[in-house]
Amino acid sequence: MTRVSQHELIDRLLHARGTVMLMGGVDTGKTSFGLTVAEAARSEGINVAYVDSDIGQSTVGPPSCVGLRFCRDLESVDRSSVADANELGFVGSFVPEENLLALAAGTARLVAHAREAGCDMVVVDTCAFISGPDAEALKYHKLDLIRPSHVVGFQRGEELDPVLAIAGRFFSVEVTGLQVPGDQTSSSAEERLTERERRFAKYFAEPLFRWRVKPTVFMPTLAPEDDLSRLDGLLVGLEDGQGRCHGIGLLEHQAQGNILRMVSSMSSGAKGLRLGSVRLTTDGRTIGRHAPQQFFGDLSR
Repeated sequence: MTRVSQHELIDRLLHARGTVMLMGGVDTGKTSFGLTVAEAARSEGINVAYVDSDIGQSTVGPPSCVGLRFCRDLESVDRSSVADANELGFVGSFVPEENLLALAAGTARLVAHAREAGCDMVVVDTCAFISGPDAEALKYHKLDLIRPSHVVGFQRGEELDPVLAIAGRFFSVEVTGLQVPGDQTSSSAEERLTERERRFAKYFAEPLFRWRVKPTVFMPTLAPEDDLSRLDGLLVGLEDGQGRCHGIGLLEHQAQGNILRMVSSMSSGAKGLRLGSVRLTTDGRTIGRHAPQQFFGDLSR
């Protein structure tokens, strides 16, 4: 693992191009660095994309989703300009360990889409889930699926050593460590929650559209005996039938007639709905978080 200054590293990344994966814990500065790299690439005429897989503290698109933003047409790359995603990968939770498969697969799909669209450089921001076997497995499978050319680790003490060691031991990738300054500003859990609620509320701001949905359109599939009232407020991903998510919505249950509706800011419907594991109000407040099988029983049937 090499160590350089941020300025020198940015120059090296722009020269090498390829796919850069950023790893680090909470408030280590990886998102600010990633946006700086993307802006430097854009200003030099490099066709660059930004993939945000931090599903809890999203920069691109709403929380609970991986977001892809093409940067070539932006006047500058910053948190405001990349907020609206060009494409989403639905995970359905803002806790990575609740759906590791969807998070890894969604990130890989959006990186592949950026490459297929002709991007010479892809910056991939990852979540702050870095400790323990599940975190190591998640990082390993992201590395395996994406095969980045460079990994940048934002180190605070030794907390990142295990996942950086995995990157260097199992993959042919250049790994660079950047030490997090001791005076790095940290946000509280309450501040992070408030920001997540704000982003959800912004996404579900009026005008909203409501679509009546049938129980047959879901993945995982519902059984005839499932209680539809337990889906009220559940987060869903709107799938277009071609393997892509074009938005998110919330389910509403009407007891009279046992009717389900989906409310979303999207003006067009979806061919299928993927079930998440979070229940929300349209103003962004979480009203419940459960694994899908807690709603529907054994979904493997």
